[in-house]
Amino acid sequence: MPELRALELLVEVARTGTVSAAADVLGITQQAASSRIRTMETMIGEPLLFRTRRGSSLTPTGDLVVQWAHRVLEEAAQLDAGIAALRSDRRGHLRIASSLTIAEHLLPGWLVAVRADQVRAGLEPTEFTMTATNSARVVDMVSAGEVDLGFVEGPDAPTGLHHRLVGRDELVVVVAPEHPWAQRSRRRVAASTLAGTPLVVREVGSGTRTVLERALVGLAVATPVLELSSTAAVRAAVAAGAGPAVLGAHAVRDDLATGRLVAVTVHGLDLPRRLNAVWRDGTQPPAGPARELVARAVRSHQGR
Repeated sequence: MPELRALELLVEVARTGTVSAAADVLGITQQAASSRIRTMETMIGEPLLFRTRRGSSLTPTGDLVVQWAHRVLEEAAQLDAGIAALRSDRRGHLRIASSLTIAEHLLPGWLVAVRADQVRAGLEPTEFTMTATNSARVVDMVSAGEVDLGFVEGPDAPTGLHHRLVGRDELVVVVAPEHPWAQRSRRRVAASTLAGTPLVVREVGSGTRTVLERALVGLAVATPVLELSSTAAVRAAVAAGAGPAVLGAHAVRDDLATGRLVAVTVHGLDLPRRLNAVWRDGTQPPAGPARELVARAVRSHQGR
């Protein structure tokens, strides 16, 4: 029989339409994903995918295997949940470390949803302990075993840990309403202008700053006007007129809605970042509340 991870991959290919997108969701390389598909095709004796430049679609055999795979994966998930429920010692408490944007704007909703799921299932709700810090520190804590699960943001998944993509975020350039950039008719600046302007930035090690620095490689970058250790402090400094900043869209949504901050478009610069769950051991998150939390995070992102 194909491995469960291979079946999960095929189901994701059917959902996303490409092998690379499915590999991204599952946190594996495209080469590894293609190898798993080829192994299944060899095992079954028929091709499972039609491959074109636009993506991949299921062959009739592939469509049939996906239908079977859904049932197998559902049964496997029930078995896994049952085994996890027996480990009451692991359900009682979950230690989490999270980057600030996720901790302040996304994680609370995920935790509330997991708790509600547990109550509906008749389970004792898990006690969650969360540390909010920058992404580099989250990686260190997970690697050292200080926490069971971490959430980080950045251009790439961290090396040395297992990970699962739970969502994506876009960085936004923001200024105070009185700033000259906010007065421009189209509120647009060039990437070189952004790089040459003293910005209010997060500390070294934050996912936000890492994405920004990578995006500005090759440009003459000005010394920051302020370096602050929290997203809230950066937002307050920008609103007070200290200068522009680059922050996650989740973090500034309310400020933009109320007019406290104004978004500025940067011509020729994309600032996407990945939101990843990370853990130390095993290809899957630890069974029990950690795995439930990661699954809830993924579903929340897909439902947007």
